[in-house]
Amino acid sequence: MILEVEDLHTYIGEFHILQGVSLKVPSGSVTVILGRNGAGKTTTLRSIMGLIPHRKGKITFEGRSIERLPAHRVAQLGVGYVPEDQGIFTCLTVEENLRLAMRNGTSGKLLEKVLDLFPDLRVALRKKAGNLSGGQRQMLALGRALVTGSRLLLVDEPSKGLAPVMVERVAGAISQIKKEITIVLVEQNFRLAKAVGDYYSIIDDGRTVVSGKMGELVENHELLERYLGVKQAAR
Repeated sequence: MILEVEDLHTYIGEFHILQGVSLKVPSGSVTVILGRNGAGKTTTLRSIMGLIPHRKGKITFEGRSIERLPAHRVAQLGVGYVPEDQGIFTCLTVEENLRLAMRNGTSGKLLEKVLDLFPDLRVALRKKAGNLSGGQRQMLALGRALVTGSRLLLVDEPSKGLAPVMVERVAGAISQIKKEITIVLVEQNFRLAKAVGDYYSIIDDGRTVVSGKMGELVENHELLERYLGVKQAAR
């Protein structure tokens, strides 16, 4: 397992948001964290990344404990993070955003690989990121994480606010990325989740309630409706 989370408890102010989240992420896979709005999915990613301190639990990355490390140290160890708000610098060009994210010693071949993966970014290299479409911004956010050379990528709601055609392109990109990088994906769009996910973990009211292989979840109508509100006709 490249990432293991055990009995994670996180508070935001006085609110006990995570009340026992556990997660095991096999290398070379996409593990999708699912759940209704407010279940604690984003807080889980932010806790793993060290952006929100947790009060209890263990987080292990590649066999090393990272639960007490600040976010910049977690990133240096090889964990990339694409937040829900994308986190790009709108006043900088696409190229400047990508080069700013590159670590010392990162090969230019990695940048070329990202531009091959996202042809829109190559065309818009000199364009200010603030002038990109929503889908292009998401591609840039993913690209920024990829040029760091991370071995694990935490991605929060990449389809949010995107038109269906752009959701398909993002799904295609994730399918390509997962060939080289392990991904933990938070996603509300179940069609996207089942298209790219190998494994799943459902969080409900701040607790992990069930985990397994995505193919098994797709066939489990009871779980889909109980925890995700996904009816058979909607799948």
